[in-house]
Amino acid sequence: MESLPQAFALASGEGKKYWFLGTVMEVKVMGEQTGGLFSILEEIDPPEFAAPLHIHHKEDEYFYVLEGEATFTIGDQTISAKPGTFIFAPRDIAHMYKVEGTQPAKILSMLAPAGLEKLFIECSVSAADYALPPDDIETDLEKLFGLAADYGVEVLE
Repeated sequence: MESLPQAFALASGEGKKYWFLGTVMEVKVMGEQTGGLFSILEEIDPPEFAAPLHIHHKEDEYFYVLEGEATFTIGDQTISAKPGTFIFAPRDIAHMYKVEGTQPAKILSMLAPAGLEKLFIECSVSAADYALPPDDIETDLEKLFGLAADYGVEVLE
């Protein structure tokens, strides 16, 4: 029998940190902590960062822009997002985003149900602090694309 989720709190900077695709992610909530209901990641993306166009077949994704600006493409919609903007990307719809301007963007993302956060962690490098990675840290794209289908993700570009 699966145990019930327990109450907990995580202060700023207390989550595990990872470098992934030139960004830094701080894991706020893993699926194991919510009974698989959801996971939450906070990330800093460098200027001009663009997530590849992709489809999640198992979970919905929610974004909340904390700092900076980004343009989200969800299906045929284009959304200009500034701090305070909330974006919903339903499963089975292609989506991506690109950081605009010369400043990094800080974005909170939630996946429901949980599980996909494990792919990000599996393809990341553990980070010492919550800062963008050095130039010599690279994500193993062959591993990422090889595992994506196992997690129900279809990378389109």
